[in-house]
Amino acid sequence: MKDLRLEYFEEAVNFMLRHPQVKGPGIGLFGHSKGGDLVLSMASFLKGIAASAVVNGSVANVAAALHYKDITLPPIGYDLKRLKSPQPGVVDMSEILFNPLEEANRKSLIPVGKADCKFLFVVAEDDKNWKSDFHAQTACQLLAEEGKEKPEVVYYPNAGHYIEPPYFPLCKASMHRLIGHPVIWGGEPKAHAHAQVDSWKRIQDFFHKHLNQERVRESKL
Repeated sequence: MKDLRLEYFEEAVNFMLRHPQVKGPGIGLFGHSKGGDLVLSMASFLKGIAASAVVNGSVANVAAALHYKDITLPPIGYDLKRLKSPQPGVVDMSEILFNPLEEANRKSLIPVGKADCKFLFVVAEDDKNWKSDFHAQTACQLLAEEGKEKPEVVYYPNAGHYIEPPYFPLCKASMHRLIGHPVIWGGEPKAHAHAQVDSWKRIQDFFHKHLNQERVRESKL
């Protein structure tokens, strides 16, 4: 990733809003990790978003510059000297991102307070990718400063960064192409499995509540 243009995602939003099988008047967004900060950017700048669920996302734009019309959010900086090595052959990168609330880094901060939709934040407390709790709480703060409704935030102790749909195996470590090292993602198998099952239902409930105005039917997954 070098540059991302929000118009690309806006085209998809408009396609969905015009689709005859989409109930409307708004649509839902769901994103994890880098997808989470893209969801926050879409909700902040684009029209037609009714509900957004973010799993271990960042409140700062990460990895690549994001452009929309005459606006550019540069990627948040990082310092590889902050990498930790908890065991041979892998690193913990949870401390490397700069703080987007510091003045020097605020250009990378996503203006979440501009968003006009409902939010659900899913937070893994053993996330080794970045401080998901900090990012979720910062988003809550930005929304509160603009008088917006407090989002729903769900915490999962001993869950790692990759909270996926139920029954996906826990990914303990893998190569991170952006930093060029094998990294750990955090999480203990039992707690992480619980987080995947529980969060999947909560996410469905959230979308049914704010898009369909009804509670979710029992999932077949």
